Amino acid sequence: MLSRFRPFALRGPRPPVTPATASRLSPRHSSTQPDEDASVTAQNMRLTALLSSGDTAAARRLFDGMPRRTVVTWNAMIAGHARRGSVLDALDAAARMHRSGVSPSEATFASVLGACARGRLLQVGAQVHCQVVKSGSESFEVVGPSLLDLYSSCFDLRASHTLFDSLHPRNELMWSPMVVALVRFNLPGDALDLLERMPAPRDVFAWTAVISGHARGAGECCRRAIWLFIQMLADDGARPTEFTFDSVLRACVKMGALDFGRSVHSCLVRSGFDTDKFITSALVDLYCTSDAVGDALLVYSDLAKPSLITSNALIGGLISMHRTEEAKIVFQKMPEHDSGSYNLMIKLYGIEGRLDDCQRMFEKMPRRNIVTLNSMMSVLLQNGKLEDGLKLFEQIKDEGNTITWNSMISGYVQNDHPSEALKLFVVMCRLPIVCSPSTFPALLHACAAVGAIEQGKMVHAHLCKTPFESNSYVGTALVDMYLKCGCVSDARSAFCCIASPNVASWTSLINGLAQNGQWLEAIVEFGRMLKHHINPNEITFLGLLMASARAGLVNKGMRFFHSMESYGLVPTVEHYTCAVDLLGRTGRIREAEKFISEMPVPADRVVWGALLTACWYSMDLEMGEKVAEKLLCMGTEHISAYVAMSNIYAKLGKWEDVVKVRTRLRSLDVKKEPGCSWIEVKDIVHVFLVEDRNHPERDEIYVMLEDLVYNISLHSEPDEDLYWLSGA
Repeated sequence: MLSRFRPFALRGPRPPVTPATASRLSPRHSSTQPDEDASVTAQNMRLTALLSSGDTAAARRLFDGMPRRTVVTWNAMIAGHARRGSVLDALDAAARMHRSGVSPSEATFASVLGACARGRLLQVGAQVHCQVVKSGSESFEVVGPSLLDLYSSCFDLRASHTLFDSLHPRNELMWSPMVVALVRFNLPGDALDLLERMPAPRDVFAWTAVISGHARGAGECCRRAIWLFIQMLADDGARPTEFTFDSVLRACVKMGALDFGRSVHSCLVRSGFDTDKFITSALVDLYCTSDAVGDALLVYSDLAKPSLITSNALIGGLISMHRTEEAKIVFQKMPEHDSGSYNLMIKLYGIEGRLDDCQRMFEKMPRRNIVTLNSMMSVLLQNGKLEDGLKLFEQIKDEGNTITWNSMISGYVQNDHPSEALKLFVVMCRLPIVCSPSTFPALLHACAAVGAIEQGKMVHAHLCKTPFESNSYVGTALVDMYLKCGCVSDARSAFCCIASPNVASWTSLINGLAQNGQWLEAIVEFGRMLKHHINPNEITFLGLLMASARAGLVNKGMRFFHSMESYGLVPTVEHYTCAVDLLGRTGRIREAEKFISEMPVPADRVVWGALLTACWYSMDLEMGEKVAEKLLCMGTEHISAYVAMSNIYAKLGKWEDVVKVRTRLRSLDVKKEPGCSWIEVKDIVHVFLVEDRNHPERDEIYVMLEDLVYNISLHSEPDEDLYWLSGA
């Protein structure tokens, strides 16, 4: 189809240039009068103005009526079409120019290459490159960067490197486009290396590209983006553009760097960018994510006419901070709404569980797009309406939208149907649907939920085919899956693949090691985490306290507990419970009791239950009886506490109290969850419950069990458990 748009095709010679047409086709040898030249110049200026204003119909009428068209005329038409995204029209104009016999200029090549880059037409662009080489224009200042833009836009890294290596010694303008190209290839480290080799002074475009490339990452990448911004101002004195400010603010948002973000805010006010809609949106994001909602509201109120982007950013920020009433007020005061505004309100009402209001907002929308349908589907799934969400999914799944499929997979996991989530992923892989970073965490959680390690490895294999394995969010889910399935070595390998592990990544590793019995290794990893300048959170300390308790490291565990304040963390009831468990496991019952009495908040039933369990393990029956009586007064509903109470009273011979405890347990209708096991065979997870009579293959299962019991009994001593298994 594109063959007719080959602007400088080699098929057939150019039309012959006769003396009669020489003046019309070659303006360099023109013998026209000065007034005719002035007329052509005026028409070219008028043509450029019409194209810049978007009035292509008027521009085309003017162009068709021009008696004489110079290379400038053709360049204006080609560039005008390319600027507004009409790639094929631009290439068609270039082909007509070639047929008319007008020789292309440097600007012609640049415009045509720009159109090819925009349309990612690599083959057509390569043909233009051949003509560029034949015309000797490759080393021209504007043409070289345009060629580089073509190859980087078409993601041809090798061609980009080859072109840069051949041209940059002769063309200083090649450096910045190559830096931009490396960022486009998601190689911010290589872009930074090239920036450091770039001759001074380095322009703001190269700096901005490298800063934005690092700001897209996480952890150390964002920290480096901030450092690069400081270095840009100090070393080269380059003036940041609005794009530079936007990138560094996005890095501040991810890092939670509120103080530096405020400094950037002051700097951009002096630069006059404080009313730019993207800048104000980034500022609102920064202040909302940093718990400085007052500053966000101040930024918003200072705007004479807040843009939709900024208003939506504020609504989203307020929702994330659970200030839903203020979010509703902002929405009501907006003079107009777009689909993003309605989607946010659907999300808000969904969080509040107000599905009727979600539906009302959904129906109120003038136009519904796939984003809106995805939002509504997510709300239904998050509120337990699996069947309704599935119906909506069936209506829109053929759109092939990645978010649609991701949402349905997550919905299955959230509604305790992990096997269905894995089946849906298999279907998704057979369709031309591109996976995103959000596809994998839900799948990995599904595998962890049912212990489907083989299917987890299958998901990991798919993940390895994408560039997301090093993503901290995805990598953390992978580490968590392997640890929950007991595959510690695989979890460590997955952790090493994360480019910039964040606090969630380290916490997942530490807690997982503790749960897998590698308590000392968990504590060692905490030391490594601190060496990487990652501060722990509340969940990290839960893992450390558990590891210390299991390893019997009481003093170390208590030091961990008391060190929470140095990280600005306030211990919760869960931390106090872990500390009581830590003391109780080593027999320090009296110390644990004193610890509870000195708690700044009243101890709940869970804390006292931990002490009661410790009393039973330590056979401190006197203290156990005291704690049991306290729990009975508090009315605990934890079955483990009642079991410990019953055991303690039985050990003391207080059978009346044993009966009282068991009667209380029956009156609460507290039931112990039945034992559960599962096995994965041929990518199918089979789940078994104790004394399950509802399994579709129950008859075959019990026949097999009886056969196993019989064979075991032939080769072992009689055991009453075997008779119980066989139903005797």
